[in-house]
Amino acid sequence: MKKTIKSIIGLTALMTIISGCSGGKQKEVAEATKPLNLMSPSELTTLDTSVMLDFPDAIVQTAAFEGLYALDDKDQLIPATAKEMPEISEDGKTYTIKLREEAKWSNDDPVTAKDFEYAWKKMIDPSNGFVYSFLVVDTILNAEDISEGKKPVDELGVKALDEHTLEVKLKEAKPYFTSVLAFPTFFPQNQKFVEKMGTDYGTTSENVVYNGPFTVANWKQTDLSWDLNKNEKYWDQSNVKSDKIHYEVVKEASTALNLFEDGQLDVATVTGELAKQNQSNPDYHSYPAATMNYIRLNQKRKDKDTPLKNENLRKALALGIDKENLVNNIIADGSKPLYGAITEGFVSNPKTGVDFREEAGDLMKYNQEEALKYWALAKKELGDKITLDLMVTDDGSYKKMGESLQGSLEKLFSGLTINVSALPTETALNLSRESDYDMFLIYWTPDYQDPISTLNMLRTGNDRNYSNPKYDALLDDASQKYATDLEKRWETLIAAEKEGIETTAGMIIISQNQQSVLQNPQVKGLSYHTFAAPLTLKNVYKAVE
Repeated sequence: MKKTIKSIIGLTALMTIISGCSGGKQKEVAEATKPLNLMSPSELTTLDTSVMLDFPDAIVQTAAFEGLYALDDKDQLIPATAKEMPEISEDGKTYTIKLREEAKWSNDDPVTAKDFEYAWKKMIDPSNGFVYSFLVVDTILNAEDISEGKKPVDELGVKALDEHTLEVKLKEAKPYFTSVLAFPTFFPQNQKFVEKMGTDYGTTSENVVYNGPFTVANWKQTDLSWDLNKNEKYWDQSNVKSDKIHYEVVKEASTALNLFEDGQLDVATVTGELAKQNQSNPDYHSYPAATMNYIRLNQKRKDKDTPLKNENLRKALALGIDKENLVNNIIADGSKPLYGAITEGFVSNPKTGVDFREEAGDLMKYNQEEALKYWALAKKELGDKITLDLMVTDDGSYKKMGESLQGSLEKLFSGLTINVSALPTETALNLSRESDYDMFLIYWTPDYQDPISTLNMLRTGNDRNYSNPKYDALLDDASQKYATDLEKRWETLIAAEKEGIETTAGMIIISQNQQSVLQNPQVKGLSYHTFAAPLTLKNVYKAVE
């Protein structure tokens, strides 16, 4: 999630998503009354969908608000607040979307096309400086000029044709655009209520109106717990299975395990040695995800070039990480080493159906001999002593990964010093936005179902100060020149990944997450998404024994 948010956004293997159906109507009602206890690996930062920072935000916002489209349990797009799939013009640039007339906010206001127009224009307003505005810039007509102050906000290519009809004009055809609309950035906002709350909007559960399956309760910023209550005003509330879901922030796998064994958690994320130890436990489950762990390499910090401006240093570090050992012996939760920015099983060739990762091959595999060659070149250019800061989040598994990387890289490269700092997720993400770091070990989940969602991270103008005209040109060709030539577009995206990850080592890819959890057998229908929010909660429930 960017991207980085982010996400952005971008939480990672530490979440759960439940979606299922039950056996009879009577049983369904009984099941819906049993509270469900879930965990989040980090804090909820906001209920304002414009200001979303991280995956916990995306998960809760997707539960409490509803966009035009949602994901089913097979990651297929389905109408949500939209009545049906969009009508798309022949040139692929104009989308006409009809809204459900029965959709309403929790204060009984109707959900209208104007609510979407207002939210998207708020998102792109340059005076707001929202993290995820890049999604609007990347897709909608005039958004880039508006973000740069060259055009007024009202010229954004979105318009409410009437109360229940929304027209969206794109800057060029985007074959993935409908999947973008499942991301919280594109959810609606009730203008009257938002403006009434002012800067307090989204900072507490009371200062919000909701249009999704749940409402949030008992939360204000910095709280480590919150509740999701069934939204009785939601248009499809009869199909919401849980009356109440309680969330607790749990950052350590050992704590999660203890809470699970004590009956205080219904789903507990386990990592490392605890995941290994519990693989024979009948409550253990492991699920694939499209989330990757990677290291951002920042080339300019506080207006001064960092050592990572040096390409030889970046290549030495990338080739010097033994991903097999790190993933199998340190993370040890079933995750897999990843040799490219696009995860396995995320998207396939539109013509042949071959997976992107399979077709693009392995990039930057561990090669100690080559790594040392690049290290020698880097030292000639930078000096014999090189010091780098490595920032990680304070989640237990990331601290452990950071410390392992510190030890192995310092041992391999004579003269290298790595200082590891573990910070709260929100603090770390904010520092990354300000480019105030050298290296940042973080996670990323695509915002929408297309390789460019991830590859855009390295487009010029990013917060790690990587700039490569050849890379930018390849992404431009994929977005513009080959927008409707899907086969040529695919080849261009594979070439872009190779340029960014292998040829120039713009970032270091570590692993593809596998979600390992201990799950109460009364919890039904556990499944994961590969883009947008990692989990949706509309159909979650805990069965009565």
